[in-house]
This record gives sequence, C-alpha cells and structure tokens, in this order.
Amino acid sequence: MSILVTSPAFSDGGAIPRKHTCDAENLSPSLSWTGIPAQTSSLVLVVDDPDAPGRIFVHWLLYDIPPDQTGLPEGVKGVGTPGTNDFRQLGYGGPCPPRGTAHRYFFKLYALDVRLDLKAGLGKSDLEKAMKGHILAQGQLMGKYSR
Repeated sequence: MSILVTSPAFSDGGAIPRKHTCDAENLSPSLSWTGIPAQTSSLVLVVDDPDAPGRIFVHWLLYDIPPDQTGLPEGVKGVGTPGTNDFRQLGYGGPCPPRGTAHRYFFKLYALDVRLDLKAGLGKSDLEKAMKGHILAQGQLMGKYSR
C-alpha cells in the first residue's frame, strides 16, 4: 500500500521555503497524509538528505505517532516520540546544505502494525531495526533546498 504525503508549504519535488531551514526559523513544515491502513498501530516519520557529503544526513525522526493523526502542524511539538537527528538534537533540524547544488529532502512516512514504545532519542539505524517486519505501508514527499 502507498501513503500520499503532502504539504501546503511545498509540492513534491518543489522548493522548501526558507522558514523551514537553518537559514531562518527552522520550523518543521506542515504535513498531511492519506491512505493509512485500518490496522495501523503507529506511524513513523523519517526525514533525510541523500545528497549530503559522504552519507545520508538525518534531519528528523519521529515515531509512535498516533495512527489517527492525519498530519502534523507547522513547528509541531508534543506529537509522537522524537529521535536524535544528525545535528545530535531531538526533533526537527531543517535543511542546511553547503552552498551549491540543491539537495533533496525526503519526508518518509511509515505505517506500522505495532507501537514501538521506545524511549526518545533513538538514531535512524536503531529505529529501522525496530521497524523491520512491521511496515504496512509507506509514502514520501520530496522537497529541495539550496543556498
């Protein structure tokens, strides 16, 4: 199954507004989704940049999002459990690429058949291990940003 992930801030493949980046307010963008399977127990959001020098850079991990959520408001707080991003902070860290070519930022949403019930601060590899074998559906939205 496929989840449709959208944002009023930018279209799929479009430019992420500056206010959602390290160059301005660094607020997470508002997101919406449809197509969550009925048997979903929790949702997981992973935002990363595969164009970062040397590795995939993680900007946001949010897990145990309630399955009845249909999106997240701009600058969301208090929903789900935050993981540790590659800025070594809990929660959202906006696009902050080096000057030059635009980087792609993938907002990936996963519907799981379990609630993870894990402590805050997980890194991406531990989160992926916990999700393994539990993904019912997934979807993504990709935005771009350059400086």
